[in-house]
Amino acid sequence: MKTLTGNVLIAISLITQLISCKQQQPNDVVNDYYNKGEFNGSVLVVKNGKIVCDTALGFRNIEKRLKADKKTSFYIASLSKSFTAVAILMLEQKGLLKLDDKASQFISLPEYAKSITIRQLLHHTSGIRDYENLFSKKGLANQDVINWLFNLNGLDFVPDSNFKYSNSGYIILSQIIEKVSGKSYPSFINEQIITPLKMNNTHVYEPGTIIPNIALGYNEKKKPDDYSIATTGDGGIYSTPEDLYQYDQALRNYTLISKENTALMHTPSQLSDGQISNYGFAWFLEKNNGRKNAMHTGGLNGFKALFWRDLQHNSCIIALTNQGDAFPLENFLHDIKKTIQ
Repeated sequence: MKTLTGNVLIAISLITQLISCKQQQPNDVVNDYYNKGEFNGSVLVVKNGKIVCDTALGFRNIEKRLKADKKTSFYIASLSKSFTAVAILMLEQKGLLKLDDKASQFISLPEYAKSITIRQLLHHTSGIRDYENLFSKKGLANQDVINWLFNLNGLDFVPDSNFKYSNSGYIILSQIIEKVSGKSYPSFINEQIITPLKMNNTHVYEPGTIIPNIALGYNEKKKPDDYSIATTGDGGIYSTPEDLYQYDQALRNYTLISKENTALMHTPSQLSDGQISNYGFAWFLEKNNGRKNAMHTGGLNGFKALFWRDLQHNSCIIALTNQGDAFPLENFLHDIKKTIQ
């Protein structure tokens, strides 16, 4: 009798655990990370075209105890690169450039970089060195990076022989956009992407710009660690998860670029030795269990950003935080994905 009772209790315990696992929702995961002090910011999760989590937790300004809300704009760092890639493809569609054009056809570059192409810059296979050692310079601008490149003596590697992430390459793309369009990068992005999509809380940062409801950056100990450079192309954009979802839908519906260019954007590059990288145009690409996913992360100073997209099932995960050092991004993504897959 005792054995039977024991077995019944074990069965009930197992059933309870299974029900508990099934009931976990994206909001539960977000709240758990918030309660542990590992997340402060805004999250939007979409499963098969349906929003299943849309929330903001914590403060946009810790000192003044100003709460973050769904319209709070967070610095998205390298998620901005996708906007740059789309802008280049829009110019290509207008016949104003070709992806295999040399970048030096449009802007002045060092002699060693005269042969690199727009496509190689988009794929991070150009060999242009990253300006990572300049990140600490406050007010750093695109021309500062270009000047730095002129002081170097060569590329990191022969173009297309390797993949190496380079923020500098996307700054060059930003300058090409300005040269070809005749507009500043912020103006072009605003006119061609942000305004048409009604991304009302998305802003390309320029010195002196006043962004309403902006999030300030903090480190793990909640000390100020705010965004302080002014480069564009590689970063420079503030946004919200809801606005980025508008952007996601525009890409899926071919509102901004053609179906052919969208497929090209989601196609990894092939290196000269035949190896395939896992990077398209501003998206890291992966295939798992028949699913094709595109993802990018971003981080600078007190900010971290995550944009994960299931390209076949109209699902996505967008998380923006202004306490970046505290946010275990990979663990968070893993836990959220379990609730929607």
